[in-house]
Amino acid sequence: MTAYGTWVSYSGAARVWLAILLVAVGVGLAYGGTRLRLPVRARRPGKAATASLLMAWVLAIASFLICAAVYVGQVRQKHLTGTPPTDPITLVTLTAVVATFAIINEIGQPLGQRTALASAVIGALCAPMIFELPFDLIVMARTYPPIPPHPGLYRALFFLPLFLVEISTLGLLTLSPMVALSSRTLSGLAAMFVVFAIWALFGFAYPSASIPIALNLLSKVLAFVVAITLFVPAGFDVGALLARGRGQGSMPA
Repeated sequence: MTAYGTWVSYSGAARVWLAILLVAVGVGLAYGGTRLRLPVRARRPGKAATASLLMAWVLAIASFLICAAVYVGQVRQKHLTGTPPTDPITLVTLTAVVATFAIINEIGQPLGQRTALASAVIGALCAPMIFELPFDLIVMARTYPPIPPHPGLYRALFFLPLFLVEISTLGLLTLSPMVALSSRTLSGLAAMFVVFAIWALFGFAYPSASIPIALNLLSKVLAFVVAITLFVPAGFDVGALLARGRGQGSMPA
């Protein structure tokens, strides 16, 4: 979608207030992490609820694809397309997806290959959404160029079904018996929001310059770390796993 627009940076007082809000969220999450003594597991849905969750996820994706096609069609009709900006982020995202899948699959092996594989798929799908959901809320109202004749309507047409995809994808976490919310998950989320806050001080600018690129990449990597912590049992040594994987040649560096 970057071929069809970017977003306008925050400026003046707006970027300061955005940074304050993001820091407040980060502090709240960090405090919650200090209060969470033991990991918390969500109640796993039954067969009917699982089927409903998967159906909602599929329908959300279908709705987004239809709405995105309408959005892109309007952009093209109004001749608003331009030269796509450089994209140094996608390769890092795909690499992180593969690494997340491999790590969770390895962690889950004691529970059986089927459980490990399903959990790895869920983790790899959900990790980008941990970043994307707050990110999209931040940039939604500032996407550029505005799409005539009703810019707000077309933003809603694109982002509302996207939010449904992100939320329903995160809902898939309840299907894995490995998932538990721990203090390190909340700490990782807090760190991601602090990086967002630093990015906000630079206007939350599109990642085309070195600082926004670095902050985008750092916050995205933190989102993947957060996803992995959801699948890591208390006391599990991720560093030992990665070292073993490098020694056996079975895990990505």
